[in-house]
This record gives sequence, C-alpha cells and structure tokens, in this order.
Amino acid sequence: MANDLPQQLPQALAARRDAAVQFPHFINGTFVASQDGKTFENRNPVDGSLIGKVAEGGRAEVDAAVKAAQAALKGPWGKMTVAQRADLLYAVADEINRRFDDFLAAEVADTGKPVSLASHLDIPRGAANFKIFADIVRNVPAETFEMSTPDGGDALNYAVRVPRGVVAVVSPWNLPLLLMTWKVGPALACGNAVVVKPSEETPATATLLGEVMKKVGIPDGVYNVVHGFGPDSAGEFLTSHPGVNAITFTGETRTGSAIMKAASNGLRPVSFELGGKNAGIVFADADFDAAVDGIARAAFANCGQVCLGTERVYVERPIFDRFVAALKAKAEALKPGLPQDKDTGIGPLVSLEHRDKVLSYYEKARAEGATVVTGGGVPDMPEALRGGSWVQPTIWTGLPESSAVIREEIFGPCCHIAPFDTEDEAVARANDTPYGLCTTVWTSNLSRAHRMAKRIEVGLCWINSWFLRDLRTPFGGSKQSGIGREGGVHSLEFYTDLRNVCVKL
Repeated sequence: MANDLPQQLPQALAARRDAAVQFPHFINGTFVASQDGKTFENRNPVDGSLIGKVAEGGRAEVDAAVKAAQAALKGPWGKMTVAQRADLLYAVADEINRRFDDFLAAEVADTGKPVSLASHLDIPRGAANFKIFADIVRNVPAETFEMSTPDGGDALNYAVRVPRGVVAVVSPWNLPLLLMTWKVGPALACGNAVVVKPSEETPATATLLGEVMKKVGIPDGVYNVVHGFGPDSAGEFLTSHPGVNAITFTGETRTGSAIMKAASNGLRPVSFELGGKNAGIVFADADFDAAVDGIARAAFANCGQVCLGTERVYVERPIFDRFVAALKAKAEALKPGLPQDKDTGIGPLVSLEHRDKVLSYYEKARAEGATVVTGGGVPDMPEALRGGSWVQPTIWTGLPESSAVIREEIFGPCCHIAPFDTEDEAVARANDTPYGLCTTVWTSNLSRAHRMAKRIEVGLCWINSWFLRDLRTPFGGSKQSGIGREGGVHSLEFYTDLRNVCVKL
C-alpha cells in the first residue's frame, strides 16, 4: 500500500468522499495493508456515512510490529541519549501542531465531537503529552547511597532507569489522540518502542501520527500501529505476544481483566485505567452556579463519553429541587448538530452500537420507575443526520441505589440525582460501588473538602472543579477502576525498570 496514503487522509475527510480513505497499519516505518487483505468499515457517527476502510490486523501484522520494535531497541533508537530522544519528541509535538487542522479533521470525523471541544482539548493535549514527558525525563533524578562495607571499606550504590522494552499500547475511542499519546509520550521518552492498537472505532489519528514520526526522524520500528478488534484479533494477539514486555490499557474493566490474564503469562507489568461510576457531591454551601456548571460538564461533556464523567450526583437536600431544575436547563440548552457549527453543544455517541447500549439503560431507568427530568430518548435531527448516533442528554431522579443506572457504567450523557442529608451519608453513597476512579466535591467549607477527599475511595478527587489536570500529578483508579498510576514521574515507574549499580570503592 502506498506510503503517502495518510497524507490523503485529511483532504479526503474534509471533502467527505465516501470510501476514499484507507487506514493502513504503520509497521517498521512503512504503511502496509494486512497480508490477508482483511478490512473493516470506519463510519462517521454524525450521519452514519462511510469514512473508509481500515486494515484488520492478525497474528502476522502483530508479530511483524513486535519484531520491528525489538529491532529498533537494538538500533539507533536504543543508542540515543536522553537529550536526543527528548529533542525528537519536541519535534513530534511541533509537527502535530503544524498539522493541527489535519489532526482535528481526523479526530472529528472519527468521533463526531464538536470542533470547539476537539480543538481546545484533544489535539493540543495530544501534542503536549510529548513535550511534558520529554521535559520530565531530562530532569528526573535517581537515588544514590554511600555505604560502609564489612571489610571497613566503602561502596557506592546508584540507580539507573532502563526502558522496559516493547510496550503494547491499547487505547480507547473517547479521546483517541489524547489518551494514546498519554501513553506513547512517556513510553518513548523512556526509550521504549511501542506497538499501538487503537480502538477500531477511531483509527485516524493513530495512523496520521505515523506520518509525523516518519517526518521528524523517529527511527523505524519505534512507533508501530496495528488496527483491529479485541478478541481473536489484533488486541488479543498483541497483549498475548511473548515479545511484548509491558502492557498499558485504557478501557472497560472487563477487557482489562482479560488483558491481565494474558499478561500473567510471562509476568509482564500492566498499567490499567478502567471503568468508573463516578460520584459528584454538592453541598448546600457550594457556589451554586459554579457547581451547576461543573456537574453539567462532568455529566454531558463529550456526550458523556469520558471515563472521569459523573453519572451519579448527590445534592444536599436544602438545594436539591433548585439544583435539579438548574441542571435540567443546562441539559436542554445543549444543541446537537454538526461538529463545525459554533452553536453545537453536544455531538453524537461514537457508534450506533454504543447508542444501543446507552438507550438500553435509558429504557432500564424507565422500567425501574425513574422520574425522567429531561431527555430519555433520541433527539429529532434533520434528515441528513438521522443516520447518526444521537441521544438526548438525560437526567433521572427517584431511583434506589440498587438500580442498574446507578450501579453500572453507561458512558453516555446522563446522570441520576439524589438528595442527601449528612456528610457521612454522602461518603457512604459515593463509596458504594466497585469502582473508584474519581469524584468531584462542591463546598465552600475547606475542612469538609479535605475530609471528603480523604474518605472517598478514588484515585482522583476534585474540589470545586472537574477535569482540571496537572500532567505532573499521579493519575489512575482504585478498586476496579485501575492498576497503577501514570503522569509525571509516576509514569516513569511503569515505563522503566530501576537497576541498582553497586560499586565497591
């Protein structure tokens, strides 16, 4: 398959030429088709139109990618200094920013999200991930200890960081570029080589990034992409490949469990950011307008397809009715529409298949006796957009804590709101879940805020904010929401091994 196909990607997407785009694998610095010629469709969630065909990888493609990565580690990439690698990653970020519009077109075509969101979050953060980790590896210290030896002499111990080797990166569809580079950035900064398996729903930006890697001089085999599905496809073949030294994954808890079983063969380390059923807690003393705005973003941003989103909201009883009415107004003000329209406030879900899942929960809520405050179905869209994956932003009240929509992750633009009376009750409800990814707490009482942050069983607690991220801080989930932490120097703990060197003086 021609090496210049990805260069055609942005123009084809912009022109909306059905079936004009091909999404090949990127293996050992070359864009290639699958050996058996297998492909699958990539469709636009806005209107259901065909974007193009994606190469479906099998064992042969995965094996070729892993071998290319292994060879890269023994080649020029493995001999580079930290400063040389960091300079190349800066070049990757600069090239993404130079081709900003190309990446934006690719991301929006795959996800259907509003341009206003993708242009301010997905693409800038996708590029920034390379620079932040380049800076970290330039400056991270290691331990040194002096000691006395039994014979009366001295010895010096010092630690050095060495790359893990070949890292499998299995990334999700909700923030495709951002969450993929969140893993690829530190992996490459630490000197590893990667094989990326992007979601089958969102192949475009991972493919396009191969063009950037080639352009700036990243050696062949350092960055590889194999497209496909999970079971009995590229995902399973990659995570079970004996040549893979570590696996990082963001996605559903059930898939994480399957990957963990595969990783146990060879005792390979894993880093997982998995599902969540995150709680938002609003006290009566909170800044009311700020809390409404914050919960609205947490529940409805990216059409609810955010692992850090809030699907359970608990509001102190004195302001409960007022809060429900205010959040209802926010939800109903979100206008669905084309990604390019400035007035578009919410895009579609990523696929018709995912829409069926979300709508099944909308039906469960009604069957269990929920009060539908707003939404609960499919919006009436113009004829040209009715083939898209649209759902209404939805708010429920009145369900018991045992309800499916309160217990299970939906990953759509919806939330259930319930009143509470005491701080202890709010904590107990927030913790009554097998998940533990994040929470957001709204209060003007600083002492209470600190107490809540300590008591709620999550990896990340926001106080009077949501989705405010310093990339130097630890990120990950508790309980069934994940294993390990990434971000800042915490990423280095996963993407490197520490080797102690003991020198007898």
